[in-house]
Order: sequence, then C-alpha cells, then structure tokens
Amino acid sequence: MLKIFKLFSAVIVIFSLSSQIALAHEYPAQVGEKLGYGIANVVTGVAEIPKTMIITGREEGVAYGATAGFFTGIAHMLGRIFTGALDIATFVVPTTTVPQPNVIWDDFDKETTYGPWKMR
Repeated sequence: MLKIFKLFSAVIVIFSLSSQIALAHEYPAQVGEKLGYGIANVVTGVAEIPKTMIITGREEGVAYGATAGFFTGIAHMLGRIFTGALDIATFVVPTTTVPQPNVIWDDFDKETTYGPWKMR
C-alpha cells in the first residue's frame, strides 16, 4: 500500500509541474522584456508631458492642451515612472506591464492608459 501511495504521489507531482516545465523556456525572454520595459519607462517617463499636451491640444484646443494637458502629462509621467520602477523591482516575476502602450514610443498618438497587472 505504501508503494502505491508513493507512486501515486510521484505521478501527481510530475503532472502538476509539467505545465511549468513546458513554459520554462519562455521565462528568460519574459524576464528580460519586463526589465527592458521598466528601464525604458523610468528613463522616458518625462516625455509623457509633451506627449499628453500634444494629444490634448489636438482634441480640445491649444490653450486646453497647454494647461490641462500639462497637468495630465505630469500625472502620466509619475504613473509611468512608478510602474517602470515597479517593473524593475519585480522583474523576476513575469507579469505584463501596466501602462498601455508598453513604452511611450509604441503609439505616440494614443494617450496612456493603465491596465491590469497580471501574470503571463
């Protein structure tokens, strides 16, 4: 009976780890990508200010873009820098990046949004 229990336990452990083993080859790429996004977002976060001013100016007018776009840009800058620092601090845990687009230059004509932080 003990031999059957040990065999059954070993089979359960093997099957429970098989999905993680199958995805293990993707781990280095995911970790490196997250670290790269984090560094890029911390370094280029300040570019959120002119980006948001331009986008808001096109949609609402120049005066509104220069005032409200400036302050919204500061909020987006702080958000991008904070989430970039969070990505750097937790790069060993493969999660998606929070700001969308992932880096500021991916879609410069789209205002930054913040999505869920989920596992890959």
